[in-house]
Amino acid sequence: MTTAVAAPFRFFSLHVVRTRRLGPSLVRVTFGGADLHAFHSLGRDQSLSLFLPPPGRPEPVVPLDLGDGWWQAWRELPDDVRAVMRSYTLRSLRRSPDEIDIDFALHTPAGPASRWASRATPGDRVLLLGPAIADNRAIRFRPPEDTDLVVLWGDATAVPAATAILESLPAGTRVRAWLEVPDAGDIQDVRTEADAEITWLVRHDGTPMAVDAVRAARLPPAERPYVWIAGESGQVKALRRHFVGERGVDRRRVTFVGYWRQGMTEEQLRAAE
Repeated sequence: MTTAVAAPFRFFSLHVVRTRRLGPSLVRVTFGGADLHAFHSLGRDQSLSLFLPPPGRPEPVVPLDLGDGWWQAWRELPDDVRAVMRSYTLRSLRRSPDEIDIDFALHTPAGPASRWASRATPGDRVLLLGPAIADNRAIRFRPPEDTDLVVLWGDATAVPAATAILESLPAGTRVRAWLEVPDAGDIQDVRTEADAEITWLVRHDGTPMAVDAVRAARLPPAERPYVWIAGESGQVKALRRHFVGERGVDRRRVTFVGYWRQGMTEEQLRAAE
């Protein structure tokens, strides 16, 4: 069942096709669905809303039959009935067959999405609110055409988007990237045609390393750099201040996205907005 929400987005009814552990803290879940032919995206950091079943339920409950009223009705459902909504980014999209990959960060204590992903098996059902139009407002990575250096930073929650971006960049693109993960086993082999220098930061004791590592680094000379920063909101804001205030990057050429906030659940974040 699919239901229009607000073009260019719609609901997709999906099922798990397979899972693959990428490292101690990352698992890739591949989804299929009869209507994925209508899923379109040109973005490498395409944002998605995933609806998962609460414990004890075989599939997520979202009142799609109410049309535009689904959101309020979903919020009013009992906690043990209401589907769990979490925001993710698209890792990859394939055709023939139509499949998408979403990478999940696993952590302790496990939240509902982390717990679901660690136990996911083929056939498990989810709902996805995703794009039906390839160029849509949920794509944030948009370097200007005159960009002569791409700078990336992402924590474990942003590694799927950052690695997808790196893999998509054409030959000759100069890139400096920092990717932060909880365990050395989470480091991935990123295949890119870009002229990319990638530094993996391992948070052995859980201490953020972003600002210190980036501040100490020497960037390649560039007149028109573009910066993309995504992950924990506090780290993202600190890095944005660093690039704009300390390195003099034009704030209009800095894209920053807080995927999560330390000490807050996604429900708490939505309530605070």
